Amino acid sequence: MRPRILVVDDDPGHLSMLTTVLSGWGYLVEGAANGAAALAALRKNPRDLVLTDVRMAGMDGIEVLKAVKDYNPAVPVLIMTAYSSVETAVDALKAGAYDYLIKPLDLDVLRLTMDRALDHLRLRTENRALRERLGREFTSSEIIGQSPPMRELLDMAAMAAPTEATVLITGESGTGKELVARAIHANSPRKNGPLVTVNCAALPETLLESELFGHEKGAFTGADRRREGRFMTADKGTIFLDEIGEMSPATQVKLLRVIQEREIERVGGDRPIGVDVRILAATNRDLKKEVAEGGFREDLYYRLNVLVLSMPPLRRRREDIPLLARHFLEKFAKKNRKTVRDFSPGAMEAFLRHDWPGNVRELENAVERGVILAIGEYLTERELPPGVAAALAAQATLPAPPDAVAPPDLAGQALEDIEQRAILATLKETGGNKSEAARVLGITRATLHKKLKKYGEEESRPEEC
Repeated sequence: MRPRILVVDDDPGHLSMLTTVLSGWGYLVEGAANGAAALAALRKNPRDLVLTDVRMAGMDGIEVLKAVKDYNPAVPVLIMTAYSSVETAVDALKAGAYDYLIKPLDLDVLRLTMDRALDHLRLRTENRALRERLGREFTSSEIIGQSPPMRELLDMAAMAAPTEATVLITGESGTGKELVARAIHANSPRKNGPLVTVNCAALPETLLESELFGHEKGAFTGADRRREGRFMTADKGTIFLDEIGEMSPATQVKLLRVIQEREIERVGGDRPIGVDVRILAATNRDLKKEVAEGGFREDLYYRLNVLVLSMPPLRRRREDIPLLARHFLEKFAKKNRKTVRDFSPGAMEAFLRHDWPGNVRELENAVERGVILAIGEYLTERELPPGVAAALAAQATLPAPPDAVAPPDLAGQALEDIEQRAILATLKETGGNKSEAARVLGITRATLHKKLKKYGEEESRPEEC
């Protein structure tokens, strides 16, 4: 569907210009000549984005912003302001504006900003819809992703959740296997029962069996009383056995009996005890390979292998990285009372180039570190862990391809000539896009126009979109 835009401006000429331009870009646009008309239009028909001027008679842009956020906090609002009102624009950001634009508007910047805001809204909407398919609890479990591998995984989890099937969740460390287990439990008929988690790798073999099945008084030295195990604690609920590939052969035998007979036997006990428990398990090992090598029981493997959910590593779902990174940014900025609101292009480029051997957990740690170290409103590549920032540095230092033209020798040339060559080369590189060229060169668009006019290039070089 075409995005629906509401433009608010009490200048009839400016309002007409914006509605015409935005309609030409393919948006469904409605104009409002004042704040009251804007709110009436918003209540009548929902909008995907609001673009409003700050200085207006009656209700000003800040009041419009607050009213929009009260009506629907998800709608992004862009503020238009003059240079003299930049402080007002900063206040607008604090009140919830997505971004602000300086008048007179640079239409290239306007379109990029609108596209970015609408894309952010789309990703949030898609992710919310994915989570709602699996129930409300998926929101709190922080399962985030809209890439094809994650869509497939979530669809399978949705089908598994209402059943009693044993589920094996596989994947590298840090991919979020426990989050999926929690989500399956939260959307199952057992959701009102307990979810008990056991990390099989964190306990030595001598303690794991007692931890799982309990023990009788006097079963071993120090067993001064009878103790209920985790399976009894999870009765009428779910038990999640994390890192099940680390379980010893002896404990594997007892677990197999639990799955087959739905009975446990305490350490030192002599009678079976019935339990009503659903089993979810996870591993970062290749259990099929472990079976072939004799490290894991084949019969237990096939009991666990009823339904397998494979968590994709982060390098296979790179399109989810910006969404995950911004989620963590909001989380840690709020937690640490920081004003960081977005990433610099370099930081996001580093995220997209890094291979993330630690997966989502590594990304989360990198963002938390960056938020803590960030000074301004943007987290830059300078605040990233060295290993993550190295991906960007490696790209920058790649050798030039064999057919690349060597840079010219600048010695002895006039500075004005060097400047002219740099500007024209950058314009060529950006396809004639003056806004992008100005950004790359570190100058304003107005300065670029002046210099092109000086070189006699302004009239002969039409801008490409």
